[in-house]
Amino acid sequence: MFKHHLLLIFRNFKKYKSSFFINLIGLSAGLSCALFIYLWVNSEMSMDKFHTKNIYQAMENQRTSDGINTIDGTSGPLAEALAKEMPEVENAVTVSPDYWLAKSKVAINGQPALKAGGRFAGPDFFKVFSFPLVTGSADKVLKEKNTIVISESLAKKLFQTTDVVGKEMTWSNIEVNKENPVLISGVFKDLPATSSTQFDFLVSLDAIMSPGSNFANWRNVGPNTFVTLKKDADPKLFNTKIRDFIKQNNKDEKNRELFIRPYADSYLYSNYENGVLVGGRIDYIKLFSLIAVFILVIACINFMNLSTAKASRRLKEVGIKKVMGAQRGTLILQYMAESMLLTFMALFISLLVVELLLPQFNQIIGKQVTLHYDATLIAALLGIAIFTGLISGSYPALYLSGLKPSAALKGKLNLSSSALWTRQGLVVFQFTLSVVLIVAVFVIYKQIEYVQTSNPGFKKDNVLYFETEGKLKNKADFSIEKIKEIPGVLNASSINRELLGDLNYTFGDFSWEGRDPKENIKFQNGDVNAGFIETVGMEMAAGRSFSKKFGSDTSKIMINEAGIKAMRLKNPVGKTFKLWGSDFEIIGVIKDFHFESMHQPVRPMYLRYKPEYTNRIMVKVAHGKEKEVIEALKNFNTTYNPGFTLDFKFLDQDFQAQYAAENRVALLSRYFAILAVVISCLGLFGLATFTAERRLKEIGIRKILGASNYNVIYTLSRDFTKPVIAAILIALPLSYVLTQYWLNTFAYRIDLKLWFFIGAGFTALVISLVTVFYQAFRAARMSPITAIKED
Repeated sequence: MFKHHLLLIFRNFKKYKSSFFINLIGLSAGLSCALFIYLWVNSEMSMDKFHTKNIYQAMENQRTSDGINTIDGTSGPLAEALAKEMPEVENAVTVSPDYWLAKSKVAINGQPALKAGGRFAGPDFFKVFSFPLVTGSADKVLKEKNTIVISESLAKKLFQTTDVVGKEMTWSNIEVNKENPVLISGVFKDLPATSSTQFDFLVSLDAIMSPGSNFANWRNVGPNTFVTLKKDADPKLFNTKIRDFIKQNNKDEKNRELFIRPYADSYLYSNYENGVLVGGRIDYIKLFSLIAVFILVIACINFMNLSTAKASRRLKEVGIKKVMGAQRGTLILQYMAESMLLTFMALFISLLVVELLLPQFNQIIGKQVTLHYDATLIAALLGIAIFTGLISGSYPALYLSGLKPSAALKGKLNLSSSALWTRQGLVVFQFTLSVVLIVAVFVIYKQIEYVQTSNPGFKKDNVLYFETEGKLKNKADFSIEKIKEIPGVLNASSINRELLGDLNYTFGDFSWEGRDPKENIKFQNGDVNAGFIETVGMEMAAGRSFSKKFGSDTSKIMINEAGIKAMRLKNPVGKTFKLWGSDFEIIGVIKDFHFESMHQPVRPMYLRYKPEYTNRIMVKVAHGKEKEVIEALKNFNTTYNPGFTLDFKFLDQDFQAQYAAENRVALLSRYFAILAVVISCLGLFGLATFTAERRLKEIGIRKILGASNYNVIYTLSRDFTKPVIAAILIALPLSYVLTQYWLNTFAYRIDLKLWFFIGAGFTALVISLVTVFYQAFRAARMSPITAIKED
């Protein structure tokens, strides 16, 4: 019996080639899309899940005048204090943020320095995190001062072996003004790709936590704190207990509240608004998972519609089987088997497509996902295929198996109004999803275009920067003077850290005349050199910028418009701003510029004149002179800093990098929208084909009675135009709600224009008409005699 059913299935595939290939292409495209998204989602969901212990990260809610600001930076002494004072804590460790030592260099005697990224870490680091050690003990590797633990790869690069415990090396960084000799105390295995933090070495925390250090007190924040709790500890009760822990250790800290969150959740859930978790990467995972399901459903709808549309061709088969005693369950099983076989054929094709296009997909998502046929992937593939097969085959199987034998043998198929409405409804559903995706593509494209082309408050084009190191370290003024002599250099200055997204901040160590003592403002800040404003093309709203023409500006300060507004200070130029016990004269007000992405509003900030603290040289280059200036800068570096390469970046690259996630979403949405429309049109094409074939006699009679080709085309097309127009009317308000929700994640965003929605609807309508027109035109051109003779 199984052989018989299989033979029938293949005969049906062969007999109805057009519907077979339409279904196969549609299902293959849908499954390929679902598989791509599954690989990405699985990679995202597995981040930081390999740790064997339940790790929690300490976070702070800081109350400001603008609401609650949630940060992951904590006070340096927090980990040690929690371990001592809280019996629920099993282990606690202080770790520096990724960016502190991200651009470091390591070396051994007699060899050139290598670039490497590292972190400062407390002695319990390997007790908390599940990073296996190749050599060394988790209790001891970071316990002694001036010790370092390095990765397998770094050990092999430096020593060509991992047997390096007890050997000496040095590390240096832009923030540290000297090469630091350290003793290697251990080697850890290279970190897996599923670790959200990546580093090549760990330096003992004593390097920054010595007595008197800024990070050794409760007032400053910066380091991260991680804890593991004992088995019987309740995280919720623990959060209640530690909420005022900072205030208990420093009575002046009244606006900082402590809490912990699962570390494994931090990668996906990272966005807080006014102290409340509102999402993060998980939003995009939900979005694309939904898109994958929608595209699969669109492909399944094609199968349903085409199967029921060609039901008239299988009436006698159903009738004979029922007369011969076939039960409805047997027929359902046969048609479901047909659907499942087609689905698994499509799955095989989709696997080939994914293997072929995976390198391009990895480029788009910025990750390296691979097809490893392990138990999880096989189970996922089977699950997706079975889900698709059941959904696509369920309605046709129930519909065909329910036909009455007498009517089936006579070849009569009286479609009920519910069956017709079901088919029309499925087409509406298909195109509703397609139109929503088209609108989303329009809106995402325009928003990304807006944030990338709008004025950020500075001129990002043709500005390059590099960090001083080696012999040029702490010689910013010397470097700037020499660089200004290079032809094609319009200006040069320096800053102490990256301009975009990497500024320090302070809360309460400042005051001014008329300040409300209860007011708590968060000020971003940076140290800059003379000419910085002019180099990066910022504008002054009032006063002047730092300049050597006026002598020393070390007791002067500039504040942005957002800062002056938050201070409610009128005529600020010339007034005194007290900072960390010193008086600074406000000499200028900077027009607001976006030092963070446009997801965030411009926050208060100030700039101090501290040339000796600046280590990042900013160079404004004349348009068209980039190549010559870069070559001259390399020669300058070779002359004055031998042994060090010039590593530079352009400011506009950093600006674009802020929107990497949005650019990926835009690109993926474009591809998926095109795919959804193509699959929907495949189904429409198939339906139009069957409709034209079923109505051939009608078309022949109409033509004999004088109907023109235009009348025939109009008659055939209008039945398919109606559901598409209905889909557009449903999709437009739905797409408005969804796109407005996404736009609300930006502090600065476009207004939704009517043409976004009209354009999307018109696009879908035109595509559907073109799809149907081909079949309608063929039918209209057919000879009336031939049409009437068709069986």
